[in-house]
Parts: sequence; structure tokens; C-alpha cells
Amino acid sequence: MTDDVRLRDPVAAALALPRGSMVIVRSRDGARRQALAHALREVARTRSLFLLIAGDVALARRIGADGVHLPETRIGEAAAIRARNPMLVTVAAHSLRALRQAGYVDALILSAVFATASHPGRAALGAVRANRMAQQAPLPVYALGGITARNAQLLFGFCGIAAIGALGVDPA
Repeated sequence: MTDDVRLRDPVAAALALPRGSMVIVRSRDGARRQALAHALREVARTRSLFLLIAGDVALARRIGADGVHLPETRIGEAAAIRARNPMLVTVAAHSLRALRQAGYVDALILSAVFATASHPGRAALGAVRANRMAQQAPLPVYALGGITARNAQLLFGFCGIAAIGALGVDPA
């Protein structure tokens, strides 16, 4: 998952991912999001990665991305997006309620599982609660937030792990 602050070089991070991984392009700045999407589209094609664009269906269609990723606040739009667009749809989830509402998506990204620099001071779900939530979800769930090689061993019930800082955080 790209991040304007925490991931200095998203292209290099994408090049290091194993084939079949998913890259979600996130940027609040529209021009940066578009430039990053174009750069990562080429990496995705050559490395057999799935490319999703966060919150921007039009951009995803325009560049031929594999899908879109929606924030939890837009979970209600998933069915309509899915009906009009032959693409993957993922949604961010921060609660069990959101996990249960996401009937028209391909996967959910549950966060923040552990304390994370992306949201300093925000309470994390913790491994026990996150595991329970993932097991109760009707869809595949990826874990996100503060995940390291060490604490990833505490997770189960997830189909995979999403990352930002673990892909190349700038410690400054």
C-alpha cells in the first residue's frame, strides 16, 4: 500500500514484491496519485502484480487497473461500483460491523491490527481481537497496521498481510 509520507519509493517497493501480490495506490494529491498509478501500472504488468487505486474508480478504469480500494466510509458504494465495473473491489475495515457490511467486495483490509506510525495514538485492535474478527468475516481479510516479521506470527484467520512501513519506511 503506497503512502505519501511513509513509503519513500513505492516503485522500488513494488519491484521487490513477489508475483501475485497486490499494490494499492493511495495519495490524497490527485496529480501524484495519477503519476504513481501510471508508474505502478507498468511494474504491475511486468511483475504480474494486481494494481488497485484507492478511492478513484475513474482513474482505475482509465489506466486499466485491476480494481479499486475504498475507505470504510464508502462501503455502501461497493455494490454499485461492482455492478458497473468489471474489477476487484476491496474495502478498509476498522470494526466487526464494517466486516459484516461488506457483502459486495472481494476482500477487506482490517486495520490497525497493531500500533502503527500511520495513526499514532490510535488504539490498535490487537492480535486476539483482530484474529477473532477475521474469522467471523464472510470474506477474505488482510491484516494491516504495525505488522512485523515477529508479530505476524500471532495472526491467523487472515488471507494475507498488507504493509506500508515494512516495505521501506523512512525512519526520520
